[in-house]
Amino acid sequence: MRILFIGDVVGRPGRTAVKALIPAIKTETGAEVVIANGENLAAGIGVTPEKAREMLEGGVDILTGGNHVWKKKEIGDFLNNTDRMIRPANYPPGAPGLGATVMDLGGRRRLGVLNLQGRIFMNDPLDCPFRCADREVAALREHTPVIIVDFHAETTSEKRALAIHLDGKVTALVGTHTHVQTADEMILPDGTGFISDVGMAGPIDSVIGMKKEQVLHRFKTQLPVMFQVAGGEVCVDAVLIEADERTGRCLSIWRMRRRFN
Repeated sequence: MRILFIGDVVGRPGRTAVKALIPAIKTETGAEVVIANGENLAAGIGVTPEKAREMLEGGVDILTGGNHVWKKKEIGDFLNNTDRMIRPANYPPGAPGLGATVMDLGGRRRLGVLNLQGRIFMNDPLDCPFRCADREVAALREHTPVIIVDFHAETTSEKRALAIHLDGKVTALVGTHTHVQTADEMILPDGTGFISDVGMAGPIDSVIGMKKEQVLHRFKTQLPVMFQVAGGEVCVDAVLIEADERTGRCLSIWRMRRRFN
């Protein structure tokens, strides 16, 4: 099974590029399933039901979330009524939506997807992602050995530590949140694929997708600034994961970047 995972999709430029490029990338790579982090779909921060549906109808099979998934209040009802967009599983009980999902590919072929959020430099009241991962992965393995984890976290150390903790239990753990693609993709000793951060689908001439002038003003003055999504050429950062469907082991993990004008 080949799975394409796309990094944080930033606003309209990211949405447009992803929808335009998915058909060609699927043809080129043989990817059967497309997963994308969707917490920044709406104007670069948060996600609305409309923007989520746009991506799910535009070629993305599963959307994952992160700390910004709650920025638009209307997303709660949407999350409660879909299994195609998930949010971090380690939020307190009662949070809208699901933290994990199983996608049926026909026959006995299934794919599990788990979303978790880190705690280092994050202010949300989160359960331990390591203990939560143990519970959620055990439940997913009742359905399939092929499991992809989106760990939405700030630090490379926390991401790598969780990947080591889950090595041999999941097919791949991919990091999101920083919007900067890392060059450390690998297969860990017991067969789990890993990359610290997939990157983003967003404007290149920017600061993590936002207008650079606004971000510079914030850094230099420390005054509040309303950030807006930048324009211009867009990059679509992703990884292609190949899984052994019998064992769930990662056979290969390749990072890629495509450009879109």
